[in-house]
Amino acid sequence: MYNFKEVMSRPERLAGGHRMCAGCGGTITVRAVLRALHPEDKAVIANATGCLEVSTFIYPYVAWKDSYIHNAFENAGATLSGVEAAYNVLKRKGKVDNTYKFIAFGGDGGTYDIGFQSLSGAMERNHDLVYVCYDNGAYMNTGIQRSSATPHFADTTTTPVGSESNGKMQNRKDLAEIIASHHIPYVGQTTFIGNFKDLHEKAEKAIYTPGAAFLNVMAPCPRGWRYPTEDIMEICKLGVETCYWPLFEVIDGKWVLNYKPKNKLPVEDFLRPQGRFKHLFKKGNEDLIEQFQKEVDERWEQLLRFCEE
Repeated sequence: MYNFKEVMSRPERLAGGHRMCAGCGGTITVRAVLRALHPEDKAVIANATGCLEVSTFIYPYVAWKDSYIHNAFENAGATLSGVEAAYNVLKRKGKVDNTYKFIAFGGDGGTYDIGFQSLSGAMERNHDLVYVCYDNGAYMNTGIQRSSATPHFADTTTTPVGSESNGKMQNRKDLAEIIASHHIPYVGQTTFIGNFKDLHEKAEKAIYTPGAAFLNVMAPCPRGWRYPTEDIMEICKLGVETCYWPLFEVIDGKWVLNYKPKNKLPVEDFLRPQGRFKHLFKKGNEDLIEQFQKEVDERWEQLLRFCEE
């Protein structure tokens, strides 16, 4: 049974004083996921290169209170696989008594793209670890370049909007579905909603389900998405209520829809507050919003079929 008061009273495992931006979705994700760890358990954290790594680990200082490994962009999944395998050997030999959990964090650039091969390998081998993607929809650390997680028509520095371009011309990759096709024990998609209950519960399931687990967390970036910092919770709510970012789980192959809006909002409600989509609302671009809505609707209908809704 979820006990909000008990969960929120657990000690922080990410110290303050790091250099992440105010209102960053990445650090909100980390704090919420690590809060799902039982206080008596220890953790080993792997972190793919990105905003989170460069801002929480500036030698000789580190914001992480658990064992922490900075990985290259491409190998967080492989590194943590090796650590988890070594831990199992030491445990069998009686050289380790404590219970350790293994958690990797990576942005969408290090997860959807550069680190996908090592992530896929870790999932296929079913290592007892959790990979958490804080999906902010671009390579934010190096200047807001597009990734395969970047939404259709988003304005980034490598898909700039202008007289010859309407932003990114490709659809966003559905990584949660791809990882679910590895037939691992647990996949969850979530974001910052209400009192974080959905994120907390899914993080605990992911950490304490034996075998490989994957969490995809929409983690808005005020700088890259261009919205007022204080509006992050509203942005996340609109992502869910428009079905751009649905909340679901895949548990041992069974798809489960966690939330179905009573009144599904048009996707333009999610797009309008974000500066990266302001060009969509110029006269003559109505068809672009229609294309975006069509994509969202098709993916939502597919998800309902997967969940047998």
